Amino acid sequence: MEITFCNKKLEKLANNYQKCQKESGAIRAKLFTMRLQDLLNAESLEDVRNLPGSYHELTGNRKGQWACNLDHPYRLIFEPHEKPVPTDKDGRYIWLEINGVEIIEIVDYH
Repeated sequence: MEITFCNKKLEKLANNYQKCQKESGAIRAKLFTMRLQDLLNAESLEDVRNLPGSYHELTGNRKGQWACNLDHPYRLIFEPHEKPVPTDKDGRYIWLEINGVEIIEIVDYH
């Protein structure tokens, strides 16, 4: 799957493990790297759906975004490259047709 980043800071953290570890701590840096690798290895978002990290769709003012767990309570937030996001006749997102994501942020939104 193709991965892009919404800003240079996130891209630098993704490409420099030492910097990520210094800014985010060892546990979050490790999990961030693992989640990115899972996404890179996937052909579609469906491939990560049942992997560790609890990949899930968000609702409310974050509808159209997805999240996966890092270290509690932090989440990795991303959006599909596909615009509009593919949906079925009932309005549910079709994870199998999402082939790229943009990393938006690492955040505690709770």
